Amino acid sequence: MRKLGIVGGASWSSTALYYDHINRGIARELGGMHSARLIIESFDFEDYAAFNNTEKFEAANSMVANAAKRLADAGAQGILLASNTMHRAVDTVEAASGLPVIDIRRVTAERVAADRRNVVALLGTRFTMVEPFARGPYEERGIVIHEVSPSWRDEVDRIIYQELVAGRVVRDSQRKLKTLITELQKQKVQAVVLGCTELVLAVDVRANVLPVYDTTAIHARAAVEWMLDDEQEARAAA
Repeated sequence: MRKLGIVGGASWSSTALYYDHINRGIARELGGMHSARLIIESFDFEDYAAFNNTEKFEAANSMVANAAKRLADAGAQGILLASNTMHRAVDTVEAASGLPVIDIRRVTAERVAADRRNVVALLGTRFTMVEPFARGPYEERGIVIHEVSPSWRDEVDRIIYQELVAGRVVRDSQRKLKTLITELQKQKVQAVVLGCTELVLAVDVRANVLPVYDTTAIHARAAVEWMLDDEQEARAAA
């Protein structure tokens, strides 16, 4: 089993989901008492958010890359960034650590494309909803990113930063997100991508009028497959 390094804490609530998903995935695949070989470097989210909120993106990227390098030095063989927004730093991380990054954008875009859904709404932080680093991997596959109204972008961003990153799930916000998804369905959107790893805390992926892609679960599943790739190849060869 390969050892995976996770850059987390952005936020801790979604990082906890990753730990649970990945360990459950390894246990399902291998049985017995198996669990995942993980190293986690977890931020104080206040520091990372401060760089983003003041648009000091280079400093934010350096923070992520330095964490990844520490994970590489500790024996990690690959890197998982437990946040959609952190994927702005993917190129910097790979250069600094010398390790492959399991990319949340690409594995989710591949799933959406395989399902032949061509128009999706990407919900997340204000950065993820509008910046090319987040939208590009979907658009490269011919997937149209539906424009969410500025007022809804502000509200989704507020829910993430003021509630979900602290592990708070507010019933009124859950209702608002359900209303948003219903509105998007009326605008001919074919699916919703939860482009923030905390949003699944407030959105029921199985009880909405549109298909909902949980990037946290999809990313974690890709991590399990990557961790077991060598072992599965060895079994196949035997």
